[in-house]
Amino acid sequence: MAASPQEVVRYERDGAIGRVTMNRPEYRNAQNSAMTYALDDAFYRASADDEVRVVVLAGAGDHFSAGHDIGSPGRDAHVPHERRAGLWWGHTDRAGGESRFAREQEVYLGMCRRWRELPKPVIASVQGACVAGGLMLAWICDLIVAAEDAFFADPVVRMGIPGVEYFAHPWVLGPRLAKEFLFTGRRISAARAQQAGMVNRVVPRDRLAAETTELAGEIAAMPRFGLALAKKAVNQAEDLMGLHNGLDSVFGLHHLAHAHNAETSGDSLAGLTARDLREKP
Repeated sequence: MAASPQEVVRYERDGAIGRVTMNRPEYRNAQNSAMTYALDDAFYRASADDEVRVVVLAGAGDHFSAGHDIGSPGRDAHVPHERRAGLWWGHTDRAGGESRFAREQEVYLGMCRRWRELPKPVIASVQGACVAGGLMLAWICDLIVAAEDAFFADPVVRMGIPGVEYFAHPWVLGPRLAKEFLFTGRRISAARAQQAGMVNRVVPRDRLAAETTELAGEIAAMPRFGLALAKKAVNQAEDLMGLHNGLDSVFGLHHLAHAHNAETSGDSLAGLTARDLREKP
């Protein structure tokens, strides 16, 4: 049974751990706007709860997230949304590049930046697919624990688009692997992602939840303010290495690609579907 908009994200607290679970397993946890705002609500709830010291982000079912929703019955790209991540105007009464830019500035780039600054450690618990928009959700987390069956891919160059909106690729993979990752669109395994420093731990699939909980519990025993300051220190160092400005610059290239597609093919995604982007194992 499909989840209602109120159920697309589950939130629960387990002692000092706040658990945020994407809950569209029938669509590989593809992210629509309903999920984006439900995630924001859950992260705010975890941040405001003094009992929560660590947050875990997970996906229900076989996959963490197959990315942005570009084709499920719940796709809601043309539905008005409230603006929380910035002061850009709404997108539904605008046309062309203005509409796309305003929406993605809010629900993709802006929200990811907002969540990255949550002042508590966030651990991504990843199994199965972590593709395109799914990468953004994992990358805003401080740590990533991956199941052995997890795989990572950003195949949107097949659409003529230079990577997803939150373009952290060179920072999390390094320039050489980032280029291979984008140029080929092929998957990388959890093991290779760990070798590149993108993933902290790789564990058997049936141990993913337990290993993530164990790590979260260890971190939760640390002083809350010390954790917040340590997180801020590392985030600031990343920004000094160009992450913040890099995200802005590539976001512009991303929208140039959308506009080019719309002008040359009549569709900002070059007519490709989620199935077209899915690589056969």
